[in-house]
Amino acid sequence: MSRTTGSMLAGARDVSPIIVGIIPFGLVAGAAVTSAGFGLAEVIGMSLLVNAGASQIAATTLYAEGAPLLVVIGTALVINARLFIYSTSIAPVIMPEAGAWRALLGHPLVDQSYAVTMTTGRYRDDINVIPYYVGSWLVLALVWQFSNIVGALGGAFVPASWSLDFAVPLVFLAMLVPALKFRADVEAAIATAIAAALLVPVMPMQTGLIAAIVIGMVWGSARHHEHPAVEVDA
Repeated sequence: MSRTTGSMLAGARDVSPIIVGIIPFGLVAGAAVTSAGFGLAEVIGMSLLVNAGASQIAATTLYAEGAPLLVVIGTALVINARLFIYSTSIAPVIMPEAGAWRALLGHPLVDQSYAVTMTTGRYRDDINVIPYYVGSWLVLALVWQFSNIVGALGGAFVPASWSLDFAVPLVFLAMLVPALKFRADVEAAIATAIAAALLVPVMPMQTGLIAAIVIGMVWGSARHHEHPAVEVDA
């Protein structure tokens, strides 16, 4: 087995624990597109091109409620603005190997592939980080696409009492908890959560989410500078 293939498989294996949570998330996203009046082609297109479940659900929900197209697009862009933060963080990690592929490596940048690459892949000496990053995304993309299609085709037959919306925050919690190894990380997560709870309800077009992220980053950076290696007590 070549090092490239081994790296891709390693990325797929390391991201696999998150896959269980991706399935109900994808079902919700696929059902949201058809509930907004679109067909299967649009479901496939959105899941391939938007490549971000939270903005896909928000955009289709707003469209179904009759929001202006500019508001729909603007909201999706604001929610996806977190990917700009991810990209500035992961760029130094992949840049040495990226070469001419650098621009294309933005598309596989989703929450889960970012998380596994930054918390695990970048520290492994037995892999190449770019194949690892792409391999983690490929398995996520396959499961995401399949669950979107199933959600689009079967969403109308799922009883409302089975509400799968709970899966959306659970996916992000599954990524967050293993990364909280240091006290500063925990404090940054708490600061972000409090800021989001206060700002998201009062700021327009989900800009409160971006503000909360910035607050968490500033707090985490300051605390890491003060106490860079204070681990969370077991």
